[in-house]
Amino acid sequence: MLNRRSVDVIASRIFFYYSLAYEKTDSLVEIRSTLLALHRTATLRRDELGQETLLNLLLRNYLHYNLYDQAEKLRSKTQQLDTHSNQQLCRYLFYLGKIRTIQLEYTDAKDSLLQAARKAPAKARGFHIQCSKWAAIVRLLLGEIPERTTFMQPGMKKALKPYFELTNAVRIGDLSLFHMAAEKHSSVFHADRTHNLIVRLRHNVIRTGLRNISISYSRISLADIAAKLRLNSDTAVADAESIVAKAVRDGGIEASIDHANGWMQSRETGDIYSSNEPQLAFHSRIAFCLNTHNEAVRALRFPPNAHKEELESAEKRRERQQQEQELAKHIAEEDEGDF
Repeated sequence: MLNRRSVDVIASRIFFYYSLAYEKTDSLVEIRSTLLALHRTATLRRDELGQETLLNLLLRNYLHYNLYDQAEKLRSKTQQLDTHSNQQLCRYLFYLGKIRTIQLEYTDAKDSLLQAARKAPAKARGFHIQCSKWAAIVRLLLGEIPERTTFMQPGMKKALKPYFELTNAVRIGDLSLFHMAAEKHSSVFHADRTHNLIVRLRHNVIRTGLRNISISYSRISLADIAAKLRLNSDTAVADAESIVAKAVRDGGIEASIDHANGWMQSRETGDIYSSNEPQLAFHSRIAFCLNTHNEAVRALRFPPNAHKEELESAEKRRERQQQEQELAKHIAEEDEGDF
């Protein structure tokens, strides 16, 4: 069979449109075994571009049916190669971010999603929107609040509006507003396959609201906490007590519970600069800068053994010139003989 490196680019395009055709007809499961066989063939032929393309197509195939465990097994057992296509790298980082999110590895997921959005071409607006949606959810799950400018980018404001309303509810800590936003845009979240992640955010909304309450009140009853958190249940006070106890145990708030009197007593807020938070924030910024520098260095490409070629070029040039002279002399003698 034909095995030329010049055909690799054409073959990768054919693989992509082959998978896209089956995706449009919602029958991706039918070609999964074919894609696996093509990936094995590309590996044997050392077709690195084909391996990258087929790996992304297989990951997309698995994620389409929510088979995250199988996608991670395939990804972890596949040999990582030097990237030849920036588009394939962006897709791989996006799929990796989705897998890490489902596996509760939010920090790695955030890094992968932000890196995918940063490396993607500016014209790939749909890809940027998907990355922004998942990155916003992951940052909320990490306890961070995305910047307003994230949702106000040109051409993306309308698509990101449901996530902006959700972020606003989490920032305020209003549970009723959170449920309203989740129900209002339920169809969007189901289409984006982020509905299960949004269910996880309920705890973050309660924790944010409880933190705001602990800052605003030095002492407040558990019944008032349940009312402010909009805990509409028959055991609202007991639920509020367990939520406060868990937040105190996890270090989310500085407070104590008076079970006899049924209230929460907030402690005085100390100087934040006497804690480790400034050091941790400074460390995260330094780590981000170092990672950016390392990625830029890895992105530089140099010809292999360039310094050796310069040292050996003089001798090779002399030999080549001598061979060319002998060949020209031989051709001239043959031409004279033929004439």
